Amino acid sequence: MSEPLFGRVAILGLGLLGASLARATRRGGLARQIAGYARSSETRARAAELGLCDVVCDTAKDAARNADLIVLCAPVGAFGALAETIAPVLKPGAIVTDVGSVKSAVVRDVGPFIPDGVHFVPGHPIAGTEQSGPDAGFAELFDGRWCILTPLGGGQGDASHIADRAEVATLAQFWRGCGSDVEFMDPHHHDLVLAITSHLPHLIAYNIVGTASDLEDVTQSDVIKYSAGGFRDFTRIAASDPTMWRDVFLNNREAVLEMLGRFTEDLSALQRAIRWGDGDALFTLFSRTRDIRRSIIDAGQDSAVPDFGRHAKPDAAGKTNTDD
Repeated sequence: MSEPLFGRVAILGLGLLGASLARATRRGGLARQIAGYARSSETRARAAELGLCDVVCDTAKDAARNADLIVLCAPVGAFGALAETIAPVLKPGAIVTDVGSVKSAVVRDVGPFIPDGVHFVPGHPIAGTEQSGPDAGFAELFDGRWCILTPLGGGQGDASHIADRAEVATLAQFWRGCGSDVEFMDPHHHDLVLAITSHLPHLIAYNIVGTASDLEDVTQSDVIKYSAGGFRDFTRIAASDPTMWRDVFLNNREAVLEMLGRFTEDLSALQRAIRWGDGDALFTLFSRTRDIRRSIIDAGQDSAVPDFGRHAKPDAAGKTNTDD
């Protein structure tokens, strides 16, 4: 059996991602000891019952003390306070990273509290489900999913250089050990990409489900009873953790607003095509979007198996994996 990558890994936040990371770390034999922390005493107690970590600590400081890798798994809005809290106990040579869906704001909020000699490598595993809490975690969550690392001082064009840095290479090896494929990206570019691939779809889902619930001439029972596959998928996305997504939108507001503006313009064009009966414009758009769907399948990011109603085959843990 190979030597673990880290002596002690501290996971700060034991919800879906933190719990899954603890399980994946244990599965991969990536740490001699896993220390966990959650703000809620109920969550800490449940994490201990589940055996997620070797030790569940009452404070973030206790979890981070003597850790070789510290992973921030709380909502991104809490990262700055967490970093300030643990800064005095971070040991030289340790790596601090995170799982947040936003990167520029994490650099802004966490970076100032990282002491000299400690390596800060922001990260984002693009994986998740609409479930939350320690019971939702499963080791297979990251299998075959991308994890984007955004090391400071590196840009999109010099990924080969930043990937050679020892701490970045070690963290990339850690995520590969958790089952992920690893890519490197500039924080600003990451935020633009995720704004259109993740954040805007979630915003649209929240809005569509909210609109359906507000319609005076459609009863709630009718919306539920006659939900077509598309609406069901929107409700799945709209069931995602509200605290996490509130923080995502507030901390990636510039990129989200930019993509929302583009979306609004395109929606207006679609509205005009429908109003004026422009079937050619509709057919052209729908053909182009179908090609994009096929390219996603060809890239291995989804399956072409029909699953109307999303009856996807669960993994060994009984969970169905979906992107963040």
